[in-house]
Amino acid sequence: MTRATPLSPDTLAYLTQARDVPAVAVLAVEFAACLSKWATRRRTRQALKDLTDWQLQDVGMTPSEARLEASKVFWRA
Repeated sequence: MTRATPLSPDTLAYLTQARDVPAVAVLAVEFAACLSKWATRRRTRQALKDLTDWQLQDVGMTPSEARLEASKVFWRA
């Protein structure tokens, strides 16, 4: 499965300010960016559950912090 590269904030800003871009296209891009962000959160939180204590220490997290982050739903930052 390939993953699309996320749009930069500059690209999103351009799309929302451009006059010749239809509003539905801007909404579609913003919706796709939101879905991409949610998918990334879900994937990284799932991976966080599988890290060992020494791996968590390496990234600067305690096991309790990791459990708390991994228990969040994907739409919460």
